[in-house]
Amino acid sequence: QVQLVESGGGLVQAGDSLRLACVVSGRTVDTLAMGWFRQAPGKEREVIQRMSAGGTVTYYAESSKGRFTISKDIAKNTLYLEMSSLRPEDTAVYYCAADNLIVTTTSPYWGQGTQVTVSS
Repeated sequence: QVQLVESGGGLVQAGDSLRLACVVSGRTVDTLAMGWFRQAPGKEREVIQRMSAGGTVTYYAESSKGRFTISKDIAKNTLYLEMSSLRPEDTAVYYCAADNLIVTTTSPYWGQGTQVTVSS
C-alpha cells in the first residue's frame, strides 16, 4: 500500500519561499509518476507540476513557471516542491499524488494535504 505524507506548509508573507515535502512509503519514488496539486477554497483541485517515474517533469501549470520547482530525492524516497515568490493567490491546501503512469485528480494515492497561506 502506497502512503504519502506531506509537510512544510505554513503561513508566510508575499514574496517568501517554502519547500513542501512528500514522504513516500510502500513503493519507491522511482517507480511512481508523481505530482503536486492544490485546492483553494471554493475551487477545484488543480495540478501544479507533474514528474514521471524516471524524473522528467512532464507538466508545469502556467502559474507555477519560474517560481515552483518539483524534484525528488530517491535516497529519501521523497518528492519536493520548492516554491518562491509566493503570492496571496497561491493560498491553498497542497497535495502530493502518485500513480503508475500519470497523476490526475483521479489517481489512487494521495497525501492528507498541507495548508499554505500567503498574506499580502
